Amino acid sequence: MIDLLKPQEKLILALDRMSESETFSLIEKIPDLVWVKVGLELFTLLGPEVISKLRQLGKKVFLDLKFHDIPSTMGRACYQAAKTGAELITVHACAGKKALKESNLLAIEGAREVGLLPPTLLAVTVLTSWESKQLEEDLDIHQSLTHRVNLLGKLAFSSGIGGCICSPMEVKALRKKIPEPFQLITPGIRSLGIDLNDQERVLTPLEALKAGSSKLVIGREVTQSDNPENSFNQICSKLLEY
Repeated sequence: MIDLLKPQEKLILALDRMSESETFSLIEKIPDLVWVKVGLELFTLLGPEVISKLRQLGKKVFLDLKFHDIPSTMGRACYQAAKTGAELITVHACAGKKALKESNLLAIEGAREVGLLPPTLLAVTVLTSWESKQLEEDLDIHQSLTHRVNLLGKLAFSSGIGGCICSPMEVKALRKKIPEPFQLITPGIRSLGIDLNDQERVLTPLEALKAGSSKLVIGREVTQSDNPENSFNQICSKLLEY
């Protein structure tokens, strides 16, 4: 499959740890920015209106609220989320196949009711802050991370949704099992020399693309930079090597 996306279209900037004014000031500084991620913190701070404001600026929105509930509640949440115009919406794979299917159907219904294209639902497999030892000690799950990610990724695929979230460390093995156009979107992206913070399973942007990632979620490397535009463009230039 030929990849026709420009580097800018493969990067999703996480708008974390910022006020409303800081968020929109940052966006103005990066004119080539295409995708932004609205997570729990920003959504709780500003509400769904922030998605409308971002879309009015021409940005595509990845709504990362990681819905996880009983099928009917999760489905209705996706129905409402789809009406905001967000192009990507996250749910938890471990909610199960029934919840994933219902969420997908209701997201399609919600978008169509307001004249929008249906969003792509992305199932979270295992958060990038987890490591195998934690799964065993905290949750009594005796599986390797790779096995669990593969299990949940295949569950998401068989449910008919459009993709999943996994760390770049597992994306290569998962892509071998699940073909495109199923999207594999990866947080846990750090260029060389960048602090890992609370992430455990990371790769550089170029390594992640070569492993099979569809899009990459980046954050502090750009948002906390003295020159956000330059930092963003540097990552894009690296991706041209792919």
